[in-house]
Amino acid sequence: MQLHFSPSMRSITISSSNNNGFIDLMKIKVAARHISYRTLFHTILILAFLLPFVFILTALVTLEGVNKCSSFDCLGRRLGPRLLGRVDDSGRLVRDFYKILNEVKAGEIPPDLKLPDSFDQLVSDMKNNQYDAKTFAIMLRGMMEKLEREIRESKFAELMNKHFAASSIPKGIHCLSLRLTDEYSSNAHARKQLPPPELLPLLSDNSHHHFILSTDNILAASVVVTSTVQSSLKPEKIVFHVITDKKTYAGMHSWFALNPVNPAVIEIKGIHQFDWLTRENVPVLEAVENQNGIRNYYHGNHLAGANLSDTSPRKFASKLQARSPKYISLLNHLRIYLPELFPNLDKVVFLDDDVVIQRDLSPLWEIDLEGKVNGAVETCRGEDDWVMSKHFRNYFNFSHPLIARNLDPDECAWAYGMNIFDLRAWRRTSIRETYHSWLKENLKSNLTMWKLGTLPPALIAFKGLVHPIDPSWHMLGLGYQNNTNIESVKKAAVIHYNGQSKPWLQIGFEHLRPFWTKYVNYSNDFLRNCHILES
Repeated sequence: MQLHFSPSMRSITISSSNNNGFIDLMKIKVAARHISYRTLFHTILILAFLLPFVFILTALVTLEGVNKCSSFDCLGRRLGPRLLGRVDDSGRLVRDFYKILNEVKAGEIPPDLKLPDSFDQLVSDMKNNQYDAKTFAIMLRGMMEKLEREIRESKFAELMNKHFAASSIPKGIHCLSLRLTDEYSSNAHARKQLPPPELLPLLSDNSHHHFILSTDNILAASVVVTSTVQSSLKPEKIVFHVITDKKTYAGMHSWFALNPVNPAVIEIKGIHQFDWLTRENVPVLEAVENQNGIRNYYHGNHLAGANLSDTSPRKFASKLQARSPKYISLLNHLRIYLPELFPNLDKVVFLDDDVVIQRDLSPLWEIDLEGKVNGAVETCRGEDDWVMSKHFRNYFNFSHPLIARNLDPDECAWAYGMNIFDLRAWRRTSIRETYHSWLKENLKSNLTMWKLGTLPPALIAFKGLVHPIDPSWHMLGLGYQNNTNIESVKKAAVIHYNGQSKPWLQIGFEHLRPFWTKYVNYSNDFLRNCHILES
C-alpha cells in the first residue's frame, strides 16, 4: 500500500495491488488546510513516539497496584482526575481531621460529658445522634483517657496487693514452722545436737568452706543448704552456719536434725545465743526497730501522701520494695557483724535465703581478693539493662548535701546476696563503724538520704574495699524480672530471686520457679501436712 499526497495537500491517493495484478486506487479529499504540513508532520511524529509509552505505563500501573508507583505514575494519577474534572478529596479530608484532632487535644474535655462504655456503643451513638467529626474526636479522647486512668489504677492496686503478698508469711510456711517447733518439744531426735560433738571442731576449721545464712524461713533455708550440698564436688568440706531469730530457732533446728545434709556439717544458731550480739553493741538497730516514724514508714499506709498521678508504676514498685519490713529486721543487718560473730573464721561466703546454688562454689575460696574485704558481682554492666544497670544514683538521694559531697553518682554498685568476705582483712578496717554512722545520719534526716534497706549503707561502708568477681557466679533479678533469659539462668552458679516474686509465693514467676522447686522434697510429711504442694 502506498500514500500519495497532492502538492496542495488537499487530497490523498491510496493505491494497492491485489492478487490478480490490478491496482486499486482510492482518492480521499481533505478539508481545507488550516495548518502547515510541517506542523502536521511533527504532531504525527510526537504521537507516534508517545503512544507506546502511554500504553506501557498504563500496563505497569495496573500491574503494580494502587499503593506502589513511581513519582511519574503518581503524578499521572493525581493530575488525571483533575483534568477529567474528578477531584480526589481524601487528602483534604485527612488534613481537616488532623486539624480537628489537634484542636481537641489542646482543649478540655467537658466535665459533664457522658462517655460510652464500649466502642460498639460509641458507633451506635454516632448513628443515632449524627455526631460531627469534632464531637466524635472529643468522645474518643474522653474514652481513651478514662481507659488510661482505669489501667493505671488497676496497676497500682496490683502492685499494692503484690507488696502485701510479698511481705506476708504464706500459710504453709507458717504452718511448717509451728509443726516443727512442736516437734522440737516432743521429739528427742528433733533436739539432737547439731553438729554432733565429734564434729564441733570443724565449726572453726579454716581448711573447710564456711557458708553463712541468716533467715527465719525454714523452707527457703532448706533449699539453699540442699542446693549447695548437691552442687558441690566436695560436700564433705562444707560447713553451714544458719542464723535465725528466737521464735524460729526450734523449728529450724528440728528441720535439719530430722533432715540431715550429710556429709556436710550444719550449725543452727539463734540470735539470742550470740553473747556479743547485745543491744549495747547494736544501738543503731534498736533505734531503727523502735522509732515510730521508721515503723510507720515500713508498716504504715503506703498510699498515704503518695501522688500516684506524678509517678510511674515502675517507680511506685521500687518505693514499695524499699518499704519491705525485712529492712528493719536484725537478721537482714546481721552480715555487717560477721567478723565479731565468727571470730575464728578467716574467709566465708554469705548467702541470702532467696538464692539457689547450681554449681560447685569451692573455687570462690581460691579467688585472690587482692587485699579487699568483699568479693561481689558488679551490677552496673551486663546484658540485662534493667537488672544490671545500677549505679550509686539508683540508691542515693544526691540532692542531699551530705550524699552529694561524699559520693559519686556514677560509681558502680555491687550485689548483696552472694559475697565472699575476707574476715581477716575486714577486722583491720572500720566498716562496722562507718555503717553505723551513716545509718545514724539517715535516721537524723528522716530517711531522706536513701530508702532501700541494707545495701546503701553497705555501699558506703565497703567503698574501696570491693573486689569484682565474674558475673557468672551470681545472677540477679529472678524475683522482679519476668523476661529473665532462661539459658543464662541455667549457666549461672548462683541464681538470686531478689525482688518481690519469691519462688515460694504464688506471685512467683511460673517459668522460673522450677529452678527452686527441684530442691524441695514435697514428699516430706511436714510439707504434706502443711499442704505445701508442688505447683
